[in-house]
Amino acid sequence: MIMKRLFTSIITFLATLPMLSQGWPAQYEGVMLQGFYWDSYADTNWANLESQADEMSQFFDLIWVPNSAYANSLTMNMGYHPVYWFDHKSAFGTEAQLRSMINTFKAKGTGMIEDVVINHRASVDGNWLNFPAETYKGVTYQLTAADICQDDEAKDNGYKPTGAKDTGENWGGARDLDHTGANVQKNVNAYLDFLMNDLGYVGFRYDYVKGFAAKYVGLYNKTAQPKFSVGECWDGNKTVVTNWMNGTKQDGAIQSAAFDFPLKYYINDAFADGKWSRLKDGCLADDDNYKRYAVTFVDNHDTGRFGECPLYANVEAANAFILTMPGTPCVWLSHWQAFKTAIKKLITVRKAVGVSNESTILSMQTESTGCTLMVQGSKGKILLLLGEVTTGGNDSSYKLVLEGTNYQLFVSGDVDLSALDDIHEDTFVAPDFCVVNEGEICAFFEAPTSWTTVKCWAWDDKNNYTGGTWPGAACTKVGTNNDKNVWKWSYSGTLTTQPTYIIFNNNNNGQQTADLDFKNGGYYNEAGALQGTVTGMEGITLPTSKQSAKIFTLDGRQVQNPGRGIYIVNGKKYVK
Repeated sequence: MIMKRLFTSIITFLATLPMLSQGWPAQYEGVMLQGFYWDSYADTNWANLESQADEMSQFFDLIWVPNSAYANSLTMNMGYHPVYWFDHKSAFGTEAQLRSMINTFKAKGTGMIEDVVINHRASVDGNWLNFPAETYKGVTYQLTAADICQDDEAKDNGYKPTGAKDTGENWGGARDLDHTGANVQKNVNAYLDFLMNDLGYVGFRYDYVKGFAAKYVGLYNKTAQPKFSVGECWDGNKTVVTNWMNGTKQDGAIQSAAFDFPLKYYINDAFADGKWSRLKDGCLADDDNYKRYAVTFVDNHDTGRFGECPLYANVEAANAFILTMPGTPCVWLSHWQAFKTAIKKLITVRKAVGVSNESTILSMQTESTGCTLMVQGSKGKILLLLGEVTTGGNDSSYKLVLEGTNYQLFVSGDVDLSALDDIHEDTFVAPDFCVVNEGEICAFFEAPTSWTTVKCWAWDDKNNYTGGTWPGAACTKVGTNNDKNVWKWSYSGTLTTQPTYIIFNNNNNGQQTADLDFKNGGYYNEAGALQGTVTGMEGITLPTSKQSAKIFTLDGRQVQNPGRGIYIVNGKKYVK
């Protein structure tokens, strides 16, 4: 009997092996952060991300970072045309810094997802078919002309690629790899092994998966066994995305999740254009067959470069939506930075309710002015009201826990929300160069890096404060903060009232914020979020041994060597 039980146990274990790699865990309650935006070399520097591990790991279970492989440049290179696969110095830091970051987050329970670019490969030098030889675990790996698709554009530029025809769409920026070939598969499998078992990544984000047949992602994942895999199948047609996921099947099981691009487009239509019914048009996250594999998002490095994004004032509400829906939400770094406190609270509520990637949508109702969404979690129910809905928030069994522009979030009464007590608003400290003069009506705007000339449009129901002719009055650049230019608008007319609303625009070239609530001395970030108010307070002077003035924080604590902040000195407020 002992041998029989042992034999049965072995058979059971072996039978589960093909099930280990199924693209994304079932009933997963984690939340992911996309830890970069386009050109985020400072913010996404490995050492900088590592310095935020204590904070980020409290809220994010996964962090997706850019391709970390060397791409022949250590500056201004996002890594999407990798040259090397086993050398991981990059514009974001050294390989040692990368390893340190991965290990630090791992120790805190947060896994790193690598941006894997295997559709194409760049060459070492001007020779389009010259790829480096690299050694891993004593084996040398190298691609040749025989590993490049025969219909790659190299053939029209004096080269002779001799691989099979491309199994997907062409990418013109680098050489398309022939994934039907044994040598390409050998190289890719070794590369993925290196990422997981040497560098320590826990999974992959596959770039441009339309560029090669889906079955190869399935084959690679079956070998590599990542716990997490998500493909960038960039298409608003749900069928295209689900067909891609089904195409990754091995042993009858889907091998990779996919970003919910259909939902992303519905979010744009609903939150930017008021087409709320689009949220019910069908996406991965509301399909019982695919929601396990839905990675939902509001924006990413390609779709949401501020100044080109239509959401602006609705960014917080849109994040509330994905953090209420089934699927695995992926928060974008720019949104995390702009709405950190709100996103912390939204994630905390999601986890308190126990919403997973396979939670049940109890109801979703849309009307002309908004949407009502109710989801069942493992620990309770969550109810989200978006826009200006007329029903849904009057059920006494629910309690309001969060609200912001165009949203209210409720949970059922039995949910433990004590973790919210540990989340506090960040103290806003304006840059030193932001000054409000006595009696001045003004506002500050931290513009997207792509903006060159900022103008302002400010008004109320009776008056226009910026000339009355669009795009309004010119703003003045007053300094740089967070690597972005900060612009100031100051009213110069005779009106004694203040505006009700304000818009910043890039000199009428189609890039502008939403209609923002005006706050005198308000400091707005590139997303249009009000960060705080710049006051006309005097600068503080550090006390010396000869000075007897006592310095207190706003909550009454006396300090000797104050850092940046707002203080009380001799009964007056000062800012340092």
